[in-house]
Amino acid sequence: MTTAAPQEPIPEQGRLSLSTTAARNLATTTKSVPQMQGISSRWVLRMLPWTEVTAGTYRVNRRLTYAVGRGRVGFVKTGAEVKVVAPSLTEVPALRGFTDQSLLAELASRFTQRDFERGEALAEAGQPIHEVFLVAHGKLNRIGTGKYGEPSVLGVLADGDHLGDEALRHQDEPVWEHTVRATTSGTVLVLPWAAFRELYDRSPALREQIGTYLATSRQSVNKKGEADVELASGHVGEPELPGTFVDYELTPRELELGVAQTVLRVHSRVADLYNDPMNQVEQQLRLTIEALRERQEHELVNNREFGLLHNADYDQRISTRSGPPTPDDMDELLSMRRSTRLFFAHPKAIAAFGRECNKRGIYPDSVNVGGSQVPGWRGVPIFPCGKIPLNGGGHNISSILALRTGEDDQGVVGLRKTGLPDEYEPGLNVRFMGINDQAVISYLVSTYFSAAVLVPDAIGLLENVEVSHSRH
Repeated sequence: MTTAAPQEPIPEQGRLSLSTTAARNLATTTKSVPQMQGISSRWVLRMLPWTEVTAGTYRVNRRLTYAVGRGRVGFVKTGAEVKVVAPSLTEVPALRGFTDQSLLAELASRFTQRDFERGEALAEAGQPIHEVFLVAHGKLNRIGTGKYGEPSVLGVLADGDHLGDEALRHQDEPVWEHTVRATTSGTVLVLPWAAFRELYDRSPALREQIGTYLATSRQSVNKKGEADVELASGHVGEPELPGTFVDYELTPRELELGVAQTVLRVHSRVADLYNDPMNQVEQQLRLTIEALRERQEHELVNNREFGLLHNADYDQRISTRSGPPTPDDMDELLSMRRSTRLFFAHPKAIAAFGRECNKRGIYPDSVNVGGSQVPGWRGVPIFPCGKIPLNGGGHNISSILALRTGEDDQGVVGLRKTGLPDEYEPGLNVRFMGINDQAVISYLVSTYFSAAVLVPDAIGLLENVEVSHSRH
């Protein structure tokens, strides 16, 4: 096979016809509108049901809840030394709402660092509880006994989790209900019960805090922590029926609409002279709105006040068993709530889940959503969302969100206000701000939005999702 040699340019004096370079001076080119690489599928904006917020504030009314959730404790690392951040100890249920910072600091100073290896047992079922553990780094399995005596993994503990504090609820000598065994190497901070007891005996404020916690924990509640509604059933005759009422939260959460804004500037000379065949202001505005919508989706996922990642309740967070997202992990995430409508995952997390399915010879579902085929699991679509961050040293750790959506189903809803002055799109307006002395026209482009989780189990989070390729 021969390759034609490149032709030498024909000298102008030897050309027999008009060159294409000269001819283009008389031709009209066909142009595309300006393209933008930063536009994504924005499935979060497309799939969230939007609720109209006429007054700019949305109040989430719930039943009064007595159960105190288990939060995540924070740590600070200096070289190889790890210490607990004292104020974060209030994430332990028994210390929730405790305000004595000096006492928290003294309690934090009594924790000692201990490293563990993979396979090491930190606690054995049936043994007395003598220590409280805070997991600074690593993964631990809670192991129980199955129906026929076989070991069964009941849950995974990871960074920020804690165990052993449940001993406060026992009047007699407390014992470990489950074996706790390390699946990776890592570090825990340990507080001996004797050290806590010494501080407890000489601190009236701490005794009052623990007493309030114990009194609250003895309330008759349902599995979600709400006060039981007294009912009667299965009776005959005319027995006296129980009386009851349903109590509400006294200080429900209120969410104000957030805002994303920018000022678009266009010189009047450009707007006047360079509008054929495309309107320059319209194209500038189109690309600006695309960027604004991308920022809106980023805030809905990552904002610390109303973002989906930060509003997942700690009781609705689980960690992967082995690292990559497996079918077992996705099943457990599904089982934590009713009527899961959709998953959101980083594209690399979706690819990692596909690899785990391939290893097992499993083919994930394909779900039709508005004419588009998206991957799914158990009939629930998995939508790609590049706004979910990749963390870790090599940016190989991510998360997967599971949502139940809609007000009627006590799910997750997007919040916005439509009917704005100078509205350009629903919830987005473009307002003329005038022309300055340099003949520059300015437009204020704004969009107002937020998100609300109506009940805690409407959103779940699979954490510590490894998205890198396995070396095996």
